[in-house]
Amino acid sequence: ALTLLIGGSLLWLVASPTQLGLRPRLIIALAAGSGIALLNVLVTAWLMFISPHDLGLLLLLLIFSLLVSLAFAAVLSRAVMSCIAQVVAGTRRLADGDFAVRVDVVGHGELADLARDFNRMAERVQSAFEHERELDAARRSLVASVSHDLRSPLASIRAAVEALNDGIVSEPEVVQRYLHSVLQDVTRLSRLIDDLFELARLDAGSVTLSLEETSLSDLISDTLESMRLRAEQRGIRLDGAVEGEPVVRADAAKIQRVLDNLVENALRYTPSGGSIQLVARETPDAAYVEVRDTGDGIAPSDLPHVFDRFYRGDPARQRTGGAGLGLAIARGFIEAHGGTIAVASRPSQGAVFTCRLPRSRAAHG
Repeated sequence: ALTLLIGGSLLWLVASPTQLGLRPRLIIALAAGSGIALLNVLVTAWLMFISPHDLGLLLLLLIFSLLVSLAFAAVLSRAVMSCIAQVVAGTRRLADGDFAVRVDVVGHGELADLARDFNRMAERVQSAFEHERELDAARRSLVASVSHDLRSPLASIRAAVEALNDGIVSEPEVVQRYLHSVLQDVTRLSRLIDDLFELARLDAGSVTLSLEETSLSDLISDTLESMRLRAEQRGIRLDGAVEGEPVVRADAAKIQRVLDNLVENALRYTPSGGSIQLVARETPDAAYVEVRDTGDGIAPSDLPHVFDRFYRGDPARQRTGGAGLGLAIARGFIEAHGGTIAVASRPSQGAVFTCRLPRSRAAHG
């Protein structure tokens, strides 16, 4: 009963939250276990009338066992604390902003698992930080780009309106030309504002789809009709081809916007004399639309980021019109339908944008 009371008290001491560290707790636990065993053996030997000579030998053996236990406890606690100290130091460095910190993984078992989990956590924190930094830089770039796209047409509109208001321009033909220029700039501003609004809705997940049976053939025909004049003005051949009668349950206006954005992007980077082709085909479970161009192609370093929000690619190609939001919006609309969009390209060999729309999977909005 006495040894149980002493053992229970020591167990409560090492198990309860105290100021003691892990290493002192291990030493106390092993010393207590050996000490209790020594006490019980001594009492039992005294009760059994063991000779003083035998009692001395037994006592020497028990003390030796106690010292060995304490030595084992010290070595074990040192190994455990070494691993924990590494993780603690790594955590502090991570908290101070050193996201590249990693700890050594030695051996197997729980301590090795702890080190691996810390490294995995550090990798995710570093990845999240780098992603946030890239987004922040991209947002600043986007703000600068959008500011330019807003300022230029506004300046043009202001100059034209001031000229008309001051009576500097009076000839009917010149007035009509000024009004036409103002209308074009207003249309450009309206399109930019619509893009920003759609992108904000996509980011918020608040896009609403009006689903109906939609013929991709009709959408391609409408796209070709609306874009043909611009293609002819740039000296680019624009045509389409449809295999079968691909029909999907989709929001026709949103898919039309996707095709317009893809063709507009292709027109922007296809030189005079090139060609753009829209191709639609179907499989038992999906319908595909491809927009192929013979433009400059996309650099391998830019391919993974083509559809990223706020991403700006080669600076030499940024100011060719538009705010760089069309592809991000296209991906958002396709994914809202439960589909996917991808691009394949090689420098100087054009690009192929492929949209996949499921035929049986329910879209979401």
